[in-house]
Amino acid sequence: MPSAPPANRSFPRAWPGLAWLLAGALAWAVAGPAQAQAQATAQAWLTSFSNAAPGPVPASWHFTTLPNKNPTSFEVVRQDGKSVLKVQADDSYGNLVHPVRVALDGAASLAWRWRVERFVEGTDLRSRSGDDGAAKLCVFFALPTDRLPFGERTRLALARSATGEDVPSETLCYVWDAKEAKSTLLPNAFTRRIRMLVLESGPAGAGIDSWRGERRNLLADYQRAFGDEAGGLQPDIVGVAISADADNTEGHGLAFFSDVEMQGAPAVPQMQATHAP
Repeated sequence: MPSAPPANRSFPRAWPGLAWLLAGALAWAVAGPAQAQAQATAQAWLTSFSNAAPGPVPASWHFTTLPNKNPTSFEVVRQDGKSVLKVQADDSYGNLVHPVRVALDGAASLAWRWRVERFVEGTDLRSRSGDDGAAKLCVFFALPTDRLPFGERTRLALARSATGEDVPSETLCYVWDAKEAKSTLLPNAFTRRIRMLVLESGPAGAGIDSWRGERRNLLADYQRAFGDEAGGLQPDIVGVAISADADNTEGHGLAFFSDVEMQGAPAVPQMQATHAP
């Protein structure tokens, strides 16, 4: 059976752009630093899907959705003799989030394989009405909020106060989009707290050729996406999320993910800087 949604928390309707971040914060709060440290000791930051039996996702991946939303379905299935994650959006919203605490340096990387079987019709990453997608892989960063513009810092503080959760200050989402060109980088249609980086565009081939492999240097991608506001800081990586939504377009999407592999060192208490202030 797909992952069941947890109890939802309400949030002000005036913050649609922070809704995605709130969902990620809930999962990080459930697991916490203790689990992240245990994963570092085991040399595996993210629990694999390939070792799981068909059915619910491994428990270390936490499902989150939003109030009054249909939940996106996440489940482990067998495909070509291997266990993979099936992600199905049906006029729905949902994230599958895994907590980590990894240092953002030159060694931090993320690798995975994915394929999109059905794109969500009517998506447009540049508009709020079309802000949906069949396949996204997102990374949460804990930038100190004093680096943010006053308006965004205020909205983030209000969101944290209303939910009681440590909402991530920055999120970078890798996207497989139906039409945007590869390497396109743009802010989320609702909030600049989320930046979207298009890695794949349009349909792939058939069968095994429909899978695409990715390997990303997280520091390089972070600096491209958030270097304008980070001021040389390299904030800790605090979570990874697999996401799919079709609630704005009321559409349908279907995608698959292999294991997501993260490499990097456990984070230390202090921030790092690429240059002197």
